[in-house]
Amino acid sequence: MVYSKLLLTTKNPNLLIKFGFFILIPFYHHSNTKNMWIQISAGVGPAECARAVFLFAQVLQTELQTAGCKTTCIDAENGTESDTYKSVLISVQPPAKGQVPLITEGSVLWICKSPYRPNHKRKNWFIDMEVYQEEAENSLSITENELKIETMRSSGAGGQHVNKTESAVRITHLPTGVTAVASEERSQPMNKKLALLRLKHQIEKQFQKMEEDNKKTRWMQHKTLERGNPVRTYIGLEFEQLKQ
Repeated sequence: MVYSKLLLTTKNPNLLIKFGFFILIPFYHHSNTKNMWIQISAGVGPAECARAVFLFAQVLQTELQTAGCKTTCIDAENGTESDTYKSVLISVQPPAKGQVPLITEGSVLWICKSPYRPNHKRKNWFIDMEVYQEEAENSLSITENELKIETMRSSGAGGQHVNKTESAVRITHLPTGVTAVASEERSQPMNKKLALLRLKHQIEKQFQKMEEDNKKTRWMQHKTLERGNPVRTYIGLEFEQLKQ
């Protein structure tokens, strides 16, 4: 996968407070009439987690398409087994009338005996889902003069569809040093939009972590993406959702 993750380069997290980010109240439940991108990742998990990414991507796209949304898999990194993804990025366009269904980002749990290792005792497989929402309400406001925007050439998976124009975009937030890159979309404007959303998302998550580290109170803990608190749970080879 090309540039699917964010690079946090700031060495001084206190800059987030210095530049006014203490007023930020992050929201992680996404429902909107705007475009969004959904990243599903197995992280460093084994093939079973990559299988869960593949299955969850299918389920989520079906769920969104049933609601009238248009979904497109714009980037994917295949796993070691067939029908598995280490990571996948899905573009979501809202229906002509209405809005995108509520999507809560966080960890997703698949409870199933390993389809690849029959004697393996582990049955819980965790994957992660992140949502980048266009112009989300209460999102972080960043001015243009705080950004360094660079363009570069990008290429598809395995060197396919080599782009002779500089469609990939790297954006650096100068006050904090946080950097985000996007190259999955075919046009520079769309990559710029995705990179900016990733940048805001990463700064919001960094601020959230600082708040949790400082306060260490129970009422903050529900915001943390923990393995023991999945936002969705699926069971069995049929990948049936377990109601929370």
